[in-house]
Amino acid sequence: MAEELGQIPKNWTETQVSNWLRSIGVNEKYIKKLFEEEVDGEILLTLDEDFLKTKICMKLGPAHLIIKKRDELLNPQQKSQEKKKHNSANKTELEQKNNPKSAQCKDAGEAPSAQVHVGDLEEIQTAQKLCILTQKEDCKPRPFDQEGIDYMYVKHRVLQPESGAFNLISPCHEFKSLAVAARLDRLRLQAKFSHEVLKFATGCMNIRSNGTIHFGVMDSREDAGHMHGEVIGIPVKDRDIYVDALDYIEKSYSSDSEHVRQCVRPPRFVEVMDRESTEKMYVVEVDIVPSISIVKSNLYKVRLPKFNEQANKVQFDKESILRRVGSKTEPVLDRDLSEFIQRVKDRDAQREEAETNQFHLAPLFCQDLGRKLTMLMTSGKKFIENEKWLIFITNKFKPDDLSHIDWLLNMKIFCVFDFDPDSKVSGLCDRYLKHHAANMHSLQSYRMSSNTSIKEFTSNLHLFEQTSWIFCNGRSDFKGNDMPCEEMTWIKTKITLLRESVSLICKHILPKGAFQVIFLLTSPVEKPLLHTFYEFFTDMEGHEDILCICESENNFLRWQSFAEGSCGTETVDNFSVVGMKMSHVNATVQNVQPVKGCHRKHLPVFVKGICVLETNKEEEMASLEILTVNHCDETTEQFISEKKADIEHQFFRGGRVTWLNFWLAEHKHVGEVIERDAYEDVSKLLKNAVKCNPEQSPVKILNIYHHPGSGGSTVARQVLWKNRKDLRCAVVKPSYSVAVVAQHAVDLREYEENDSQRCLPVLLLIEDSDKEYLDDLRNELEVAINSKQIQYGTPCFILLSCSRSYDPERRCIDSPLQNVSVTHKLSAKEKRMFAGKREVLEEQYEHQFILTFVLMSEEFTEDYVQKFVKHLLQDIDHRSAVTRLIHYVALLNRFVQNSFISQSHCEALLALKMSMERFHQYEFEKSLSDQAKLVFFHLRDEKTHIKSIRIIHPLVAKEILQQLLGSQQTHSDLAMKLLCENVLFEHRFGKEEYLSFLRSLFIRRSRISKGDKCDSFFSPLIEHVCENENQDKAIELLKEAFKRFRDDPFFAQQLARLHYTYEMFEEAEHWAETAARQLPNNSYILDTKGQVYKKWFQAKCKVIDNESKTITAKNTADAVETALKALRCFQDCERAAKADTENINNSGYFAEAEVGCDQLKLIFSLQLFANGAKGREECLKYLLTDYIPEELEDDWEPFHGHLKNLYKTVEDALEWISGDLSYFQTDIDVDEDEIHLSPEGKINNPLRWLANKSFKFGKYFSDAYSTAFLKTGQSTTTNLTPQQKRMIIYRLGGGNVTSILSKLREERGAVDTLNQILSLYPSNPENSKFDQRDIVNYTLASITLNCLSPLAPKVPSLKVLQHLCHRFPADKKKCLPSALFLLTLLFWPEDNDTDRERESKYEIVQSAVQHMEKGYWTKIKDIPPRKRRLYTHFFLGSGNGLDKFIHKRKFEGVVKSTSLSEKRMKWMSGQAWKKPEIAKMLKRVSGWTDDGVVYLEGPQKQKFRIMPLHLPSLPHSNEDITFYLGFTFRGPVACNIMANK
Repeated sequence: MAEELGQIPKNWTETQVSNWLRSIGVNEKYIKKLFEEEVDGEILLTLDEDFLKTKICMKLGPAHLIIKKRDELLNPQQKSQEKKKHNSANKTELEQKNNPKSAQCKDAGEAPSAQVHVGDLEEIQTAQKLCILTQKEDCKPRPFDQEGIDYMYVKHRVLQPESGAFNLISPCHEFKSLAVAARLDRLRLQAKFSHEVLKFATGCMNIRSNGTIHFGVMDSREDAGHMHGEVIGIPVKDRDIYVDALDYIEKSYSSDSEHVRQCVRPPRFVEVMDRESTEKMYVVEVDIVPSISIVKSNLYKVRLPKFNEQANKVQFDKESILRRVGSKTEPVLDRDLSEFIQRVKDRDAQREEAETNQFHLAPLFCQDLGRKLTMLMTSGKKFIENEKWLIFITNKFKPDDLSHIDWLLNMKIFCVFDFDPDSKVSGLCDRYLKHHAANMHSLQSYRMSSNTSIKEFTSNLHLFEQTSWIFCNGRSDFKGNDMPCEEMTWIKTKITLLRESVSLICKHILPKGAFQVIFLLTSPVEKPLLHTFYEFFTDMEGHEDILCICESENNFLRWQSFAEGSCGTETVDNFSVVGMKMSHVNATVQNVQPVKGCHRKHLPVFVKGICVLETNKEEEMASLEILTVNHCDETTEQFISEKKADIEHQFFRGGRVTWLNFWLAEHKHVGEVIERDAYEDVSKLLKNAVKCNPEQSPVKILNIYHHPGSGGSTVARQVLWKNRKDLRCAVVKPSYSVAVVAQHAVDLREYEENDSQRCLPVLLLIEDSDKEYLDDLRNELEVAINSKQIQYGTPCFILLSCSRSYDPERRCIDSPLQNVSVTHKLSAKEKRMFAGKREVLEEQYEHQFILTFVLMSEEFTEDYVQKFVKHLLQDIDHRSAVTRLIHYVALLNRFVQNSFISQSHCEALLALKMSMERFHQYEFEKSLSDQAKLVFFHLRDEKTHIKSIRIIHPLVAKEILQQLLGSQQTHSDLAMKLLCENVLFEHRFGKEEYLSFLRSLFIRRSRISKGDKCDSFFSPLIEHVCENENQDKAIELLKEAFKRFRDDPFFAQQLARLHYTYEMFEEAEHWAETAARQLPNNSYILDTKGQVYKKWFQAKCKVIDNESKTITAKNTADAVETALKALRCFQDCERAAKADTENINNSGYFAEAEVGCDQLKLIFSLQLFANGAKGREECLKYLLTDYIPEELEDDWEPFHGHLKNLYKTVEDALEWISGDLSYFQTDIDVDEDEIHLSPEGKINNPLRWLANKSFKFGKYFSDAYSTAFLKTGQSTTTNLTPQQKRMIIYRLGGGNVTSILSKLREERGAVDTLNQILSLYPSNPENSKFDQRDIVNYTLASITLNCLSPLAPKVPSLKVLQHLCHRFPADKKKCLPSALFLLTLLFWPEDNDTDRERESKYEIVQSAVQHMEKGYWTKIKDIPPRKRRLYTHFFLGSGNGLDKFIHKRKFEGVVKSTSLSEKRMKWMSGQAWKKPEIAKMLKRVSGWTDDGVVYLEGPQKQKFRIMPLHLPSLPHSNEDITFYLGFTFRGPVACNIMANK
């Protein structure tokens, strides 16, 4: 495996390390964890088992395996290196032999070879230990003899070595581990502790020096495994043991014990922070302060206590005089005693002088904290960056500080890690919520499951929308189980959650440099806060963008002592602002914020005034970007003067227009934004839309269709900006559900209004959405309006949709009262405006700053773009990484709309390593070539602030790609390189978006409804490669993509489609099988599999037709087998589609019928059956009976059973399609997913298709005997069997409901055809043996003929048809939906019915409707009813008998309209129903509404519920009403409901 990776381990990437770990059998969860921790080759070499166990939470076994295999991996490399050095480095080898220590140090970091001798191995391990020891971090001791200091040590950090007296004031230090004694019983521990303290104290007092003795700090003599001065800590169960131990003072000193008491301070217990342990440990310290006023002229003798094990009690040594000698405490020898006593006065004098001098120190230096805070907050700029998110970590706020948090309220806060459990009750959270909306979370909320994507996770937690308030230590006001706990319990239970939360934010959600972390230390610092700093410091890979603000220096000390170990004293000082009051912080930060503090936003109101829009209420409507009356007025003058030029040239270089662009122009800070002609057009349509009109819907849609990059979005936003004072305006943010947007839109409309009937209309801008989303939103808003009983015709919402289109003019012609187009083509007036503006801009800015504006003023003509790109690409370095990046971005921008590459990905590709985060953007731009600087446009996501790049315009991207590739390279070559670009593919940050674009590049199909030029069968790239290169290249690309995306079944599906398109059927079969194996219940993939066999079958039939051979069973057996495989696949597809409740896929039935008909054609073409009528009869005998001709018996032996079922297969499929079409309208354009949720071949006109297939089906089974009938007519029907008649009926289009009703739409011949159909039924149908389907078809044929020719003699009376329908099954569950439909139609009561007749008929209708309703919900599944609108076949007319049934087709022509959607809107709004022609034809039915439900009166005052076809037409109060009655396959419906006046 190592050889395959082809590099030395040190240079391995994270992915290569993961691959190597897999190869040695490490569990995938550990591999994933190491990948997340960014373990590359260099880090792999430094790992040890301890790290793997504690940090990665790995079991001992795999940890040992990794280290062992890693060391084995290094051995051969070490050997080869030694071999290479052997000849050239003999001298070095000799030196190493003579100087083994140097050799050890050199090799200490390398893994020992398996062949090294035991002695050598020990030496190497010793050297490694020494190297590890020298790497431990230093730390400072606790400030000497200061009360109230909250200090902390960190385990394994090292204090300065033990010291002797320096200047008597600076304390000398002595270390004792006390590791063994600390676990002894009370008596022994006290004896040991007091012995060491009193020995040290006596030595210090006798030489008059301050001192501190530390217990829990290693003396190298005590433990060779630790460094001298290393902080370890000891457990302290009872502090009184140590305090009471000093009671030995009185027993140890015969005199002066009071002096000793005064000089020896009580023990201090300094906590030891250990990130790997949950046990509390302390360093116990005793300060010795021999003040001259106490010790002057005295010499101290001590009898040290010692526990005698034999005597089992504490005994005292003989009295001795002790002194500090260097770093030790030693007794004064007899020979030195006289001199030592004589020098007491000298020592007193020195002490007195030292004490005097310490009070005459230089005055404290005062830092400029204001400037320091400003520089840290702004990253050295003049203002705080809007594009940076802020993360705050805080503990309990003091009440006074809560009055000074205005600076926080203007910040863009991503999240707050709050360690105050009372924060929501009385702390910072409570105060913040009065101004802003925030979501309450716990650390547990940030635990992401493995099957959740980052996008889903951020959406679920509403990150980037509202501040996430993370209660890190529980909430006192919360009833859940997240309770506050003391710090050691917190470490045991929550530190892992904290680690995961911080890692998720820093490594997956926010990129480095896009956020700043601010620690607000407003109360004493506890361990959890220190852990939080460590996690952020580690995951952010340094201190850049970390800031600490702390008013109390005492609180800061504990923080500082911990932080200095991670990044050093100077660094901690540089990013910390200490000693500044919160009120001063508040004023200082507000001074550098780009907006004024406490600014109030205003909205217009119905009575022409304004109201205040509270910020927290605005944030609750998170799906809307609300445009206020005084939008941008909060911007400071300083910010405007500093940034206005940048904002303007950003726009003219191709950036999306911002509200600040309009504001600056409106206030004359910059020139005007050009108003294109389309602005006037939209304004006129908007003016009409906001007028009250009882005939119009309260929700209106206006569409702006624009060429990509032509300024359509600018026009749309101009409309909002100019109307913000008269309407309530907002932009709908992407990724929110329709229900949420609708709710927020209603909230915005009614905000601060008293009466929901009297509100200003809301103008909503929806960008780049499809028609389905718009219709859903309109539907939701109409339901909301209806529920609030707002008067119909009141303009409530105007949806301004702005969508890209390659043919905007055609869209405009389709619906001129609703659509406006924006193109690259400029009118004469626009040309003059653009030319004038260009002159002004060229005087102000260099050419590259207004690049897109220049191209726009040239109308993006092909010649100009070509010349521009050619000039741009001169002298470009084709081999550089930046040019490779231009290639990739251009490829994506050319074939995937709205695509981009994150800046993080670009930096990875260019192998940039940023030295300073604050100069991050500057360093990135500096790395780009001149060409890249011109063509790249830098984007910043408005929500996440994540930076990315794209080419300045799609047409420029297309031309760059063309010219850069030239004739030497193809699109497929470039796509392959991009696909195999590991750095981009594996880059962790922004991975979801990048892979989404890459995936779309290969399998997203074009859709006109999505703004593409056409509907395509493959992705634009694949189609381009097939057309301009060859299909083999396209196949190669998709195969590589399939592997790259881990055998994604949808890539396999595309490969199957591509192969069968080029008639490579064996390969197509393989890929279809591959896809189906992975997703065996996906109806679309099963459809693809069926299509493979269908196309294969058709190809085989074509070969058979083209050959001159006689068509026999033998040479068609292969084709028949393939057809049967196709049928099986389509039947599987049908079953899967039926089980899928969220999608509708009818393709299996259509394909099944097509294959069945094609198979019948093949069978009938056999030589055996080709002999005229006799041959066709023989064929029918074979298909419909048990008869098998001898010629077929052997060759078709496996197929006979299936072929004899072919008649039923095709008939059932056609019947199912007919039933489906009879329920729903066929003209609704339900847009399907452009990747995989769409069938292979879309049937554009299903009604015509069904008629055609029914004709073919009937023809095959009736050709033998239908010729005579079709020529002579009725006279020959007596010779035909019922089956033969049925097949002729099928052929004539009378075999199913939909085919019969479609005759009403035929202009010629329908009456004759229907007469022929009826003549095939018995002349006395009441006495004939009809099955259920025959009754349905006969009855509908009769009704249809009556609609076309009311006086036709073959039409039976209503009574006859009613009598026939009595023969439907009594158990309505067994009735066909069409039979139930006929029962509601034929048995609808008439005015002249008796009460008994009415009661009987209502009972029949009621029973039928109940079962129709059930059938409807089975059909509709979970699909919104709007997407599959019911089709109303007939309306109740004013005639009698069959004449009372008026088909919809009869009066649809009275409504003149240019487009289907406009026509539909006229019917829905009620405008069309008012035509006098319709009032003459239809009969109005009386009823009433009760709580929004329509009823009419049945017999004996019973209520009969009727469904309203268009909900908004219902009156809001309970009213008597009249309406037109329609008949659908769901039941009767009420149309054009009108309240009685």
